[in-house]
Amino acid sequence: MTKRVYLLAISLFILCLQTSAWALDPADSQRLLDIQQRWAQIQYQTAEKQRAEAFEKLAAQAKSFTQDRPQAAEAWIWQGIVISSWAGAEGGLGALGKAKESKLLLEKALQLDPTALQGSAYTSLAALYDRVPGWPIGFGDADKAGQLLKQALQINPQGIDSLYFWGDHLYRESQYSEARKALLKAKQAAPRPGREVADAGRQQEIDALLMQVQHKLD
Repeated sequence: MTKRVYLLAISLFILCLQTSAWALDPADSQRLLDIQQRWAQIQYQTAEKQRAEAFEKLAAQAKSFTQDRPQAAEAWIWQGIVISSWAGAEGGLGALGKAKESKLLLEKALQLDPTALQGSAYTSLAALYDRVPGWPIGFGDADKAGQLLKQALQINPQGIDSLYFWGDHLYRESQYSEARKALLKAKQAAPRPGREVADAGRQQEIDALLMQVQHKLD
């Protein structure tokens, strides 16, 4: 093999590595944004009694996205997020089954591309581990949640979601001073274009948790 051919082969190999992850086209990006925006409307602007039914409909929409784009980690992430939110809204015996389904969906996203949506699969999976009951009822595991959140923060150290859930995790672990630092940092996160409703809702959650943290510190 000549040096020129060898260099060409290396270049093509590097290009394949760079393009191995599924890239969303403009139509898919809009489809994703539609799901994100609808999720925020349900989560933050819909009456609590109506959320479960609304999330059920959005879950069908998200599932259709993964069926159409099975190589897009972003689609799997948001199907997982929607089903997790549906579980939270529904509660009761069915919630754990949906939480387990969400876990599998987020793990699938990590297999495809752990950096998709700035590591959102790590953040969302960590939230499940922090909130689901532990063995023998469920798979909840605070240590696992902490590990996943550290991975999320390596990818997105300034993100509002990664910092909020890190602060929430620290609060659950009674590390109140560190939780306060993380939450104050989350408040300074840059706004996300097209995600204004989600950002506003998350900021309210940050403020509410900060009040709880401050109460523990007083």
